[in-house]
Amino acid sequence: MALADTYTLNNGEKIPVVGFGTWQTPDGEVAEASVISAIEAGYRHIDTAAIYGNETSIGHGIAKSGIAREDLYVTTKLWNDKVTYEAAAAAIDESLSKLGLDYLDLYLIHWPNPSAIRETIGFEKRNADVWRAMEDAVRAGKIKSIGISNFREHHIEALLKTAEILPVANQLYINPSDQQEAVVAYNTAHSILTQAYSPLGRGELLAVPALVEIAEKHGKSTAQVILKWSLQKGFLPLPKSVTPSRIIENGNLFDFELSDQDITLIDGLHGAGSLTSNPDEVGH
Repeated sequence: MALADTYTLNNGEKIPVVGFGTWQTPDGEVAEASVISAIEAGYRHIDTAAIYGNETSIGHGIAKSGIAREDLYVTTKLWNDKVTYEAAAAAIDESLSKLGLDYLDLYLIHWPNPSAIRETIGFEKRNADVWRAMEDAVRAGKIKSIGISNFREHHIEALLKTAEILPVANQLYINPSDQQEAVVAYNTAHSILTQAYSPLGRGELLAVPALVEIAEKHGKSTAQVILKWSLQKGFLPLPKSVTPSRIIENGNLFDFELSDQDITLIDGLHGAGSLTSNPDEVGH
């Protein structure tokens, strides 16, 4: 297995098994350079979002990398202030323009239940309306695959009442401290790929003694062990960094395997560092 190896989505499309995350990556030269570094390091999957505010710079990095468009997988996301069919359709076009792309490989609803619509139209109608715009964009050739992010089981059940195209992926806050077993099991049962954003948590996990010990045993960094755990669980991790050496390190995951004992020990760290996912929308 390597960075460019793929999972097969429920619509038959292929997606690289590791993505390069760009949340909190500043717009401008930093974002542009980080994307170029990631592509040079072998990443073929770039993940961004409208709310990150860096789509233009991500697009510049892609263009300057010289990589052929068909060799790269690009994901972006619909933000919470888009609550109608028309707004979602316009947002898709805006993201395509900022990224400088003719199509998106994957487009996600970023959060299922924005606070702004809870007292008005409600999440079921909002998600059904924007999903319909996303489906039409697939039919128009603007998007290859559509999916969701931060959806719990009841959000997905509501969406499936009207969806004509099934979501291919659900991007969640997942790491050894917050494993979200129930929604992961739901994803698996419905052939929805689980993507793991913030797969290293918020930094506290890197000092957890059990993880440090496993890393030392394998001659790897703690970050590499956590990312390997994510892969061996069948997730698609989206590590992020702007440091070239760390970008390379985070992709160097394919020359070792965690044992069953390692996996069991890491599984037992649920709740380590008191990290939990935010039930409301945040910057991700």
